[in-house]
Amino acid sequence: MATILIVEDDVKTNDAVCEYLKSAGHKIIPAYDGGSALQIFDTNKIDLIVLDIMLPKISGLSVLHEIRRKSSVPVLMLTAIEDEYTQVTGFDEQADDYMTKPFSMILLGRRITALLRRSGKSIMPDRMAFGDVTVDFSGYTAKDSLGKIDITPKEIDLLKLLVEHKGLVLTRSQILDDLWGDSYPIIDRTVDTYIKNLRKKLRLDCIITVKGIGYKYEAES
Repeated sequence: MATILIVEDDVKTNDAVCEYLKSAGHKIIPAYDGGSALQIFDTNKIDLIVLDIMLPKISGLSVLHEIRRKSSVPVLMLTAIEDEYTQVTGFDEQADDYMTKPFSMILLGRRITALLRRSGKSIMPDRMAFGDVTVDFSGYTAKDSLGKIDITPKEIDLLKLLVEHKGLVLTRSQILDDLWGDSYPIIDRTVDTYIKNLRKKLRLDCIITVKGIGYKYEAES
């Protein structure tokens, strides 16, 4: 996984982001002001930075400016400020993405995954084996010793979402928002049906039901 620098002066927010990304398998280095962030960046190999704009000592935009003088590392900006000028300034300084507080952890994770993928940092393989079943996430196919398995793109997307958040419990609402958004009216039972189909088609024991909450993926031993 990736080494990610979290630069956020609010301790609770910093801790929450760090714990979430650690549980997803990343190595996390926290910083609480702009000066220490620059020192950490200069002495560590950082794959991605989550950077708050409003920081003590040195602002997030100034930190970004300094980093861009020597590196093209992906930077995702965080801010409680929603005005257009601040966002445009961030992109002018070559920020790669932007999120406004408060934000969803699952959405933060997805954006980080996308940025790392675009930068060439491998997050998860295109293909994974689950027992005698091989799933090709990029080709949206699955097969076993008998040949191709009939599986839908949405079922592949659901499995990928769970694998990307290995060990984390995803609620039904989180899964619905991530995979379906507002595209059409659906209910919680939709997720249950897709999970049932995945388990049956791919003979999966690694998708765990957390009663009353949702589902999580645990790697098979």
